Amino acid sequence: MTGALSPFQAARWRPSVTVAAIISQPDAHGQPRFLLIEEHTAEGLRLNNPAGHLDPSESPEQAVIREALEETTRVFSPSHLLGVYLSRFQRESTGEDITYLRLAYAGTVGEQVPGRSLDQGIVRTLWMTLQEVRDSAHRHRSPLVLSCIEDLVAGRRYPLQAVTTHPSVTQAWPVVRAPN
Repeated sequence: MTGALSPFQAARWRPSVTVAAIISQPDAHGQPRFLLIEEHTAEGLRLNNPAGHLDPSESPEQAVIREALEETTRVFSPSHLLGVYLSRFQRESTGEDITYLRLAYAGTVGEQVPGRSLDQGIVRTLWMTLQEVRDSAHRHRSPLVLSCIEDLVAGRRYPLQAVTTHPSVTQAWPVVRAPN
């Protein structure tokens, strides 16, 4: 189809797809601690789960592994899908209005990878108790930070196979040449 978009196409709503790594490790006393990042945002320093956008040609599982590595310098190994979340962000100062579709994965991380540095904008990583995460809710980048951790604590889990990425997403398109 060429030319102008139909009114339906022009108004089609498209949520922004993101992934998040929800990571818990027991401390020396066996109590769970959750890995968060502190990052610069337009609203100041905020806490978030290691998270980011789904890039072209990658599956959500590949994206969450990449994002966790970029934001924590640790290799993330997803064990299960925690859930699919929909939330809306509105910024009064600019009129920005974005709806996010988040695929959250639970799993574990290894030690920091030597020589890697945190992604631009990430200030540090923090291991926090559940109570510390709850108490810092006013500093969370999104209400999903706590929602995802609460769901992990509650035992929510779905198999990784619940999200299927068709090979057409990750395969290169064949080059089509015009006939001579």
